Amino acid sequence: MNYDSHLQSICGIAKSIQALNRQVVREYTPVVESILHSRSRDISHIEHTLDELLSFCGYEPALVLYKKLCRHYWNLDQFATARHIDAYREMWDSEENEITTNASAGGEV
Repeated sequence: MNYDSHLQSICGIAKSIQALNRQVVREYTPVVESILHSRSRDISHIEHTLDELLSFCGYEPALVLYKKLCRHYWNLDQFATARHIDAYREMWDSEENEITTNASAGGEV
């Protein structure tokens, strides 16, 4: 394979990832909105939805859904919500973000 073929393959993969991200947001937006609108207390359903969304939080619209659901869940179980926030940070926060956040907050780097 030459350079152009590799580049085309990479572009194809990137387009597939973008399409998957958009599909996930289309499918999970009504799920999250339903949970919020009904003020659901179904812990299993909420946690399952958070688990499913976590893999897509690198895509801003999915992250927005994740955050909305975490805010709702916080009122039901703060400890479990904190675990989901930690899972997000472990998967998606970079060390660069942590250093920048600590420095701007006056913390040690």
